[in-house]
Amino acid sequence: MHSVKELGRSPGSMRTLEEHVPAPSDLGTPLIGVQSGSDMDMRVRLEAVHEGILVSGAVAVDVTGECGRCLDPIGYDLEVDVQELFSYEGHEDVDAEDEEEQRLVQNDTIDLEPMLRDAVVTALPFQPVCREDCEGLCSECGIHLVDDPGHHHEVLDPRWAALQGLSSEPAETADNDNVLDEREER
Repeated sequence: MHSVKELGRSPGSMRTLEEHVPAPSDLGTPLIGVQSGSDMDMRVRLEAVHEGILVSGAVAVDVTGECGRCLDPIGYDLEVDVQELFSYEGHEDVDAEDEEEQRLVQNDTIDLEPMLRDAVVTALPFQPVCREDCEGLCSECGIHLVDDPGHHHEVLDPRWAALQGLSSEPAETADNDNVLDEREER
């Protein structure tokens, strides 16, 4: 919670906020996210406007996770722009549909965590990959396909398995069957 009491309700008054705050838990998806307690570098400007407090700026985080294809660990820095209007309590311009999503100034304080959570989580990839051309793992045996580019398994359709035995008959038997077929036709 951050106090905005010094901004008052005077449109045009502004304050800059630069902080290193610990990341909240569950900031991400099952495959990728921000470690709980790691540093989030927040640089935002709090500006009083007629409707409330406009918060704009950026947040930088260290993202860690695993590739969705090969499960190798990945990590990178992510900077996300944020902008959110925190409306004053009792402000009349809020639509009924937007009321649930509306953030409010309550007791001259604003809670930046939900705004930061929304910005960071929506900037994370849905299917993170270690590199764009990652081939992933073999679905049969689980080896990394990048380690063995020609890797494959011969998969036979079970409906054709009965015919597999026919191709292994000696050629003489097949010739004898043809002779018998010709005799039956006469």
